[in-house]
Amino acid sequence: MKLIITDMKHFNIPVEGDYKVITPHRDIHHCIGCFGCWVKTPGKCVIHDGYEGTGIDMGKCTELILISQCCYGSVSPFVKTVQDRAISYIHPDFVLRKGEMHHRRRYPNTIAISAYFYGNNITEIEKETARNILSANADNYDGRVKNICFCETANELENMTL
Repeated sequence: MKLIITDMKHFNIPVEGDYKVITPHRDIHHCIGCFGCWVKTPGKCVIHDGYEGTGIDMGKCTELILISQCCYGSVSPFVKTVQDRAISYIHPDFVLRKGEMHHRRRYPNTIAISAYFYGNNITEIEKETARNILSANADNYDGRVKNICFCETANELENMTL
């Protein structure tokens, strides 16, 4: 399954295969760092606002697709908040990967991560920052970067198939 997290309220991009889309359809609460998703309800956030199952959804996906306005070389606040709330995808125990300490995966899937950024005048520094952050996310999720794309407008993405 492809898990798509986007800040676009109206998602009109064609997608091949099985997928789920997470959009800003309601208010989302920020992660409060309580670790309830690790110890009280493993894999599921304890905040009930409609976004509590994102970590479980990540455990079912083979590709994580982020579609977001580029904000200083990163994703939009909504997409970042969804990612933060999905911390339950990883386990609290640590492992060494590539000589660095990371949390181990809770689920057996390996995620390929793609990001599609849109925004007027995205600078080369912002693009480099976005590539670095996506690579760091892949390391943290014990996954890999599949694709990264930059567009001027969100409408340009409607000409692609994910």
